[in-house]
Parts: sequence; C-alpha cells; structure tokens
Amino acid sequence: MAEDKAVLKDVAGQLRSVRTSLGITQELLAERVGTKKSNISRLESGRYNPSLEFLVKVADGLGKKVQVKIGEDDDKETWKL
Repeated sequence: MAEDKAVLKDVAGQLRSVRTSLGITQELLAERVGTKKSNISRLESGRYNPSLEFLVKVADGLGKKVQVKIGEDDDKETWKL
C-alpha cells in the first residue's frame, strides 16, 4: 500500500513537471482531457488514483505517450500506450 502511494506520487510529479515545462495550465489540460481542473489538481497532488484510461487521456492532452514498465528495475521491457 505504501509502495502504491509512492508510485502515485512519482507519476503525479512527472505529470506536473511535463505540464509546467510545456507551459500548459491545469485549466487548459483539463479542457483538452475533457475533465475538471480539480481532477488535474488532485492528480498532480497525488490525491487522485486515476484509471489507466484517464492517464492516457492526460498524456494525450500533453502530447505525450504513457510508458508502462512491469518488472525489476534492470528489466528493459517497456510497453508504450
């Protein structure tokens, strides 16, 4: 459970970093995704556990792809969605 929260915080930080580096506001991203700004805010703060479908929509809204890695840290297999 603690590991799940750590993963969520890591994903949240990555999304916030990409969004801000692109100069995209939470409002604009929410509009692109078709959701409320509050959902983007909750996602970026780690208070929202999104579905994979929602993460893909957010990534699309940022012009990025989601990459999923399952396995050990040295495992090189990655799936791009």
